[in-house]
Amino acid sequence: MTLKPMADNVLLKAHEEKETAVAGILIASASKEKPAIYEVVAVGPGTKDVTMTVTPGEKVIVGKFVGTDVTLDKIDYKFVKLEDILAVVAD
Repeated sequence: MTLKPMADNVLLKAHEEKETAVAGILIASASKEKPAIYEVVAVGPGTKDVTMTVTPGEKVIVGKFVGTDVTLDKIDYKFVKLEDILAVVAD
């Protein structure tokens, strides 16, 4: 099953990096805050007033309390409006 965003919606997937402490101990994911960095999975076509400016594969930062969380095939996704994306992360 696939998800296809409509209008000016963007489908995101959490971008998780493995974190280790100084002693080399892995930090449990349950004890960490949700990441603010997400990977763009799919982008809607936009609207008459909104031109989409992100593309799949880019990493973005979104606000902490925005979007709608969806779980599909045991993978957590987040739908957000384009205006909710604060920045694109450049490597």
